[in-house]
Amino acid sequence: MAISQVDFDAPSGLLRYKNTASNATKSGVKGSSGNLYALIIDNSANVAASFVKLYDAASGSVTVGTTAPDWIFKVPASTKLTIILPETIAFDTGLTEATVTAGGTAGTSNPSSSVVLTLLYT
Repeated sequence: MAISQVDFDAPSGLLRYKNTASNATKSGVKGSSGNLYALIIDNSANVAASFVKLYDAASGSVTVGTTAPDWIFKVPASTKLTIILPETIAFDTGLTEATVTAGGTAGTSNPSSSVVLTLLYT
């Protein structure tokens, strides 16, 4: 898994988080409040749907499969989605992500192949 964060130059002020192997292992994106503007989810390597779960919580407060996610994005098999959020999604505590093979709160299984997750946020 490779995770990177890039600061964009002004005037946007956006940060880019990229995880080249998002899976059931939670990853902290940001440890404080902010806004999510866009998601790019590449599930093209999988023959089954994947579910990106986002939590308004610091990573230490999240247990994948037990903690209820605040947002869930279903990505069909063999698909790459770009989701632009015109209203943004505000998070108050922090932002944590995980990708599994089941929707809802339950689900702790990794996708069979890598899911590449990119988030644009402040």
